[in-house]
Formats: sequence, structure tokens, C-alpha cells
Amino acid sequence: MKLRVLYHGSCFDGCSSAGLFTRFYRECVARGDIDVGYTHMEHKGPGPAITPAQLDGDDNVCVDFRYSQEAKLGWWFDHHVSAFQEPDDEKHFRADTSGHKFYDPQAKSCAKFLATTVADKFGFDTKPVAELIEWAQIIDGALFPHARMPVELKEPALQLMTWVENNRDNKLSERFIADLVSRPLGEIAGSDYIKVPFAKLLEQHQRNLELVGKTARADGAVVVTDLADQQLAGINKFIVYYLHPETRYSVTVLNTGARMKISVGSNPWSPVPRTHDIAAICEKYGGGGHPVVGAIPAPKGDVARARQIAAEVIATLQT
Repeated sequence: MKLRVLYHGSCFDGCSSAGLFTRFYRECVARGDIDVGYTHMEHKGPGPAITPAQLDGDDNVCVDFRYSQEAKLGWWFDHHVSAFQEPDDEKHFRADTSGHKFYDPQAKSCAKFLATTVADKFGFDTKPVAELIEWAQIIDGALFPHARMPVELKEPALQLMTWVENNRDNKLSERFIADLVSRPLGEIAGSDYIKVPFAKLLEQHQRNLELVGKTARADGAVVVTDLADQQLAGINKFIVYYLHPETRYSVTVLNTGARMKISVGSNPWSPVPRTHDIAAICEKYGGGGHPVVGAIPAPKGDVARARQIAAEVIATLQT
């Protein structure tokens, strides 16, 4: 049989969730010969999260990504407050009687939510993957003791986080997903397919640190970083809090090459508590995320539109 796994791509939590579901499915649901196919999902603005053509498995799951009313979606796990964006999505979810669709917007990570859910309901053994679950929770929940940890990138899990956020090779993503649930994280980080590109990414990370230092500007409660004139696949979102520990919020405009992106975040270590729901702000522009962090996509090359959205978001955060 064929299992199709749709997952939030270029994301440590998304890849961890995909790997955990696959391991659970093989151990607790269908123990025979299973052909697993993975589909990397990205937020692309308003519209259905999933198309019928993407659900080509005998069984289909979507993890760490928006809800879909498609009949062939057999399993679903998510924790984003922006999970329901199409009309009647939440009503459709609440009416589901399969016992295979789960949602908890209070969960810090989809990976831990998924793992504990299938452990409780289907007897999945989480002990062999405890290290992965712990780090997915720390990374996606930004549960770091200080900003230095996610910026200095000394821990193997944070090196893997950096690698996957910059990786655009789907075949390597599939290898990574399989490794996450079968090998220690330190061993994975030492693999050539991770170690070699990470060395280059670390050099770029140091350049990004300098670039943000030169570019970021404080605008009241918000630190704004406009990198629209650069082309960067991504940037470590904690750099701004490392450099500006006093800020409450950050807004960053990125040109990834494939699209424009506005990243919005709140400082986990801010002395002044967050008062805005960032996911709700991002949803207005076809984006989403969590109350503490989110992102908004904008059309490829449309710098003016990206900057306009950023200006509106900044104005909202100032109120």
C-alpha cells in the first residue's frame, strides 16, 4: 500500500512530525510493506491548503499544516491557531468521526503533540524518539533559555534546524525525515550531507548576523529589518533578539528568490509582555502561524507589496 505524507516543509517541526507519523504508522497501523511518499508543503496565501491530486495514497496524512476538507485526507495533526482558513473548515473538522484528526492550538510543537496523541490512543512507543520530541518542542516553542543558544548554533539539533530551513532538495528532505526517527541527532549532524552544507550555512549565518546588525532599525516596540534587496533563502529569526534584546516585536522583509516573505515575531525574552496575536495579524494577508510568531507570503519579486504589508503590520503592532 502507499502512504502519502504531506508536511510543513523546510521546518524542523514539520520534518519531525512527518518522521514520527511514518514510524507510528509502520509500528501501529499497517505493519506490512508500505511505500511512503512525502510532499513538502508551503504557505502560498489564500485558497485551499491541499489539492485532490496531492492525495494520491491509499492512505493520506497532513502534519503541521492547515486543515483540508478533502475526503481522501485520512489523518491530520496540527497546532497552528491559523489551521482553519477556508469557510467551514473548523465545522468540518469538529464533525469528523474518523478518530484520526487531531488539533491542539496550545501545543508548542506538532511533533510532541502528534507523538503523545498516538502514544495515548494507539500505543505508540515514544521512548526511542524521545530526544527528537524534546528538541522539536524546544525549537518550535522557542523554549531556549536565552537568545545566544539559537544564534550560536552549538547544539546538533540547532545545526539540523538551520540545515533544513535552508534545504530545497526534496530527496535530501526525505532522507532527513527517515534519519530523524532512526538515528541520534548528533550522528545525523555529523553526516556528510548535513555537515558539508552546514559549514557554508554557518559562514552565511555569520554574514547574516552582520547584515542584520547593519540593517535592523528600532521603530518603537518593533525592530524592522528590510532585506528585500538581498536574496536569502532564509534567516535565523532569533538574530534580531540577540542584537536587540529590548524589543517586543520584529518584522523582517525577505526575498527568498521564489517569493517575498514577511516574517513577524515576538521576543520570547522581552521584559514587556506581548499584547498582539501575530497569527491573527498574518491571517489578514493570507499568512498564518502562532500567536507569538507568523509569516506572510507575497508574490515573487513584488517588493513594493511586501513592504506595504510590512508597514501595515508594523503600524498594527505599534497600537
